[in-house]
Amino acid sequence: MPTLNLNILVVPTYDTFTLGIADASTYPDSPPVVTSPLIEITIPSFDTVSFTFPILETTFYNSETLLITPSGDNLVSLPDGIYTLKYSIDPADINYIERSIMRVDRLQEKFDTAFMKLDMMECDREIKTQSKVDLNSIYFFIQGAIAAANNCATEEANKLYHYADKMLDRFLGDNCGCSGNNYKKNF
Repeated sequence: MPTLNLNILVVPTYDTFTLGIADASTYPDSPPVVTSPLIEITIPSFDTVSFTFPILETTFYNSETLLITPSGDNLVSLPDGIYTLKYSIDPADINYIERSIMRVDRLQEKFDTAFMKLDMMECDREIKTQSKVDLNSIYFFIQGAIAAANNCATEEANKLYHYADKMLDRFLGDNCGCSGNNYKKNF
């Protein structure tokens, strides 16, 4: 007989407008008997919101359901940053699980734009190679921000996120990336 093991997963939506959360828990009884499944979502720069959470299902949230935009208004992209998710199955919060995740969907969208710019550039070999090096560095910082958030290193996660964002802005602001000198010197 399985024991109670609460687990939630953030499901990739590849969309800046939605957040997907799945209940991946194991319950001691089948079908599970849960009195008050509740998820609390702390959104960067917004208040914490609470919802009844369907057990053993995947639920998708957007700016309206997360109370960021009023009902009936146009949906907006969800903010990037550290989200805290707390899933509990009883009113006394005796059994719960809490996760921190770094949402980077907006930054990833910007990275994708930079990547596509690289593929379409008509530049010399050194500049193209330097641009690849720059994009690999940016990707490394994005992954570092995610890893830091997953390990509750909030300050480090935010620092890495903002650094990657600045690097992307600089990359997108240049015509062909840069002069290629860094590649020549280091490789």
